[in-house]
Amino acid sequence: MKRGVLIWSAVGVAAIGGVLAAWVTTTGGRDSGARGEVVLAGRRNLATVVKATGVVRPMVGAEVRVGSRASGVVRRLFARVGDIVVKGQLLAELEARELDARRDQAAAALASSYADLGYARAELRRKRELGAAQLLSSSDLELAARAAAVAEEQSTEAQANLLFAETQLGYARIRAPIAGVVASVATQEGETVAASLAAPTFVTLLDLTRLEVWAYVDETDIGRIRVGQVARFSVDTYPGHEFEGRVTAIYPQAEIRDNVVNYVTVVRFESPKEQTLRPEMTTTVAIAIETRDSVLSVPRSAIRREAGRSFVVVRRGSVDEKRFVTTGSRDDIYCEVVDGLHEGDAVVVANVNTK
Repeated sequence: MKRGVLIWSAVGVAAIGGVLAAWVTTTGGRDSGARGEVVLAGRRNLATVVKATGVVRPMVGAEVRVGSRASGVVRRLFARVGDIVVKGQLLAELEARELDARRDQAAAALASSYADLGYARAELRRKRELGAAQLLSSSDLELAARAAAVAEEQSTEAQANLLFAETQLGYARIRAPIAGVVASVATQEGETVAASLAAPTFVTLLDLTRLEVWAYVDETDIGRIRVGQVARFSVDTYPGHEFEGRVTAIYPQAEIRDNVVNYVTVVRFESPKEQTLRPEMTTTVAIAIETRDSVLSVPRSAIRREAGRSFVVVRRGSVDEKRFVTTGSRDDIYCEVVDGLHEGDAVVVANVNTK
């Protein structure tokens, strides 16, 4: 019974020895988990950034609520949500029979005033001729001049009344003040609108080419933000794509969100040609505080600390050696090495035990 146990133990030792021999043959005896992965120190551009969340917002004047300055029944509505319109395009019409009648009445009054004015001017010329021939008293001539002046004033007033009536009639035709897309429609055909102190809204237009990002920067970072800094942002609807813009304004008034003090930082950007951004899209924003070009750097995971000093592990052949370095700028992934390392050095990025 004991002999059988010894035989199986020998077989097990031989199997384990075979596995170890195969591992040494294939890996050269290196434990990649213990010794770590290796990258080469190289040059790259580093940017120190402040990250923030934000939203896409329309610029001032990019969102317009279009209404009517006239009261009446909506006869035709030519806009639907999602329609693209150009500046001056007809959006809606009001029932305008009463306004038409007022315009016609004003036009008739103007024609009558022109006739009266023509008669008064002709009468004044005739009486001036009689006065020159000493056949008319000065008082009669003065009355004729006064009548012509009154007719002139009445004609001017009639012209103003006609212009007013035509303007009111024009209010019955609502046109787009800007180019854009119809974001909402608040009135339907057949409804009666009353224009009193505030014009009733018919449609809301939005210019999607005039958008900006409001980045909510934490109070601990806002002191490093400056107008003109480059900012990049992304939205969930276009994963993996970054849009570029610049900081154009920093709001002085704080906004408290979830008990955290933030300051709105406005980022302006060029309207993308291939993607469509929309208001209220959530953004992830990175504002570049400092940019350094072509600096020697390694992954941040390669930098270690010992007694207040930074060092890296450099692999030369099969030997790992500790090398103290001086670091500089860093971003989320890489750290600049100012001194102690050369371009092309093989640096271990995993945690290792070095002597």
